[in-house]
Amino acid sequence: MATDTTTQPTTAGTPLDTTGTPRLSTRDKLVLFVLCAAQFMVALDFSVLNVALPELGTDLGMSRSALQWAVTAFALPSGGFLLLFGRIGDLYGRRKLFLTGLALFGAASLLATLAWDPASFLTGRALQGLGAAAIVPAGMSLLTTTFPEGPARDRALGISGTLLSLGFTIGMVAGGVLTDALGWRSTMALLSVFALLVLPLAPGLLPESRTPERPRLDVPGAVTVTTGLLSLIYALSTAADHGFGRVDVITALLAGGLLLTAFTVIESRTQAPLVSLPMLRRRTVAWGNVGGLVTFSMMSTVVFVLTLYLQEILHLSAFETGLVFGFQGVLSAVAGTLAAKVIGRFGARRVLVGSLTGQGALIATLLLLNSHVWSVWLATAAVSLASMCHLGAIISYGLTVTSGVPDEEQGLATGLVTSTQQVGITIGIPLLGVLATTSHDLLTGVHTVLALDAGIVLAAAVLVGLGLRRGQSGI
Repeated sequence: MATDTTTQPTTAGTPLDTTGTPRLSTRDKLVLFVLCAAQFMVALDFSVLNVALPELGTDLGMSRSALQWAVTAFALPSGGFLLLFGRIGDLYGRRKLFLTGLALFGAASLLATLAWDPASFLTGRALQGLGAAAIVPAGMSLLTTTFPEGPARDRALGISGTLLSLGFTIGMVAGGVLTDALGWRSTMALLSVFALLVLPLAPGLLPESRTPERPRLDVPGAVTVTTGLLSLIYALSTAADHGFGRVDVITALLAGGLLLTAFTVIESRTQAPLVSLPMLRRRTVAWGNVGGLVTFSMMSTVVFVLTLYLQEILHLSAFETGLVFGFQGVLSAVAGTLAAKVIGRFGARRVLVGSLTGQGALIATLLLLNSHVWSVWLATAAVSLASMCHLGAIISYGLTVTSGVPDEEQGLATGLVTSTQQVGITIGIPLLGVLATTSHDLLTGVHTVLALDAGIVLAAAVLVGLGLRRGQSGI
């Protein structure tokens, strides 16, 4: 088997301290800081703009129906190009792709900050998404090839997963504070500052990493999977605001399904596939990604419906609602510090199944919510504890999918991980959240969504547990 050309990881043979936690060198910590800061920046972008949309629409003259494109313009390229860019990083250099993505993301954030009309703003958002599609798989591949499998990688992925969860949560809080104090443009300016801080550090710290062989890029596979994912994400994002009855939504869903089906046929026949079908037949890869898809899609749905519940039923302000999710972020950070030790003791498979079970059970307790003000305490406690389980699932599914995968295929494996994240975040709200927004009684709609959400997560825990039972040893 061909070997990877990654610079030798500085964490090889990393000593453990008395608590079993790997000691990282100063350089290791700086590498981890750069990679995690970039991931945090992208996670922040998923939510920082949400509460600013009404002000943005007024300033740029965008109608309420057009505002969904502020989110969709980012989601389309960030999700649609992940697999393609993951493979490009494998072939032509992950460090090079990471730096290119950072530069593009920073420039695009500046364009969005200075936007003078809807077209310039949406162009900036689309370019942000394209930059994110390069940053995320390249960054994850650099992390998994720099930190060797074992305690060091477990710790690095634990920190990365914590910051991913915190980025989304902090974005909701920071977006409200920044918009109230400085206006909507400050949310985009924050992302520019992040990119400006990270980009100068990265070239001197990150090792180059690529596969030694240079097979031809699978162009038919790249075209079908990218356009298929773009069609699917467009359909689901649009359906979240306009329902599934529109002609363009139905057309995009059908096109996405046909293109992804064509992609699987192409990959089974090409000599240098973009996605290795034997890899997808690995139990750890297949069932790990099922767990990741469920935890992301169902938790994003909970956050969405609770935001409606807190503001429209309990009449909390946007700032007060942000505080509820801010507490959630604190407990997620605590979970991140514990995750590596828990996974080291019980294994990623058991932690994934246990985390999904805990997430589903805690979501089920939210069925006790009503219109009384004391329900805010139940909502805060349940969603915060569920988020701890959610974070455990994020970290353990990433480890499950990437464990045992050769370095030359890490870009592909992490591309699948990050595609699962993006698709999960995208599909949850259209599939379930719309039941709350279209219900004649919002509280009844919220209960319906939460019941379905909890049931799906618990069912997934059972299926993933059974699917991974014969997985690789040590997982």
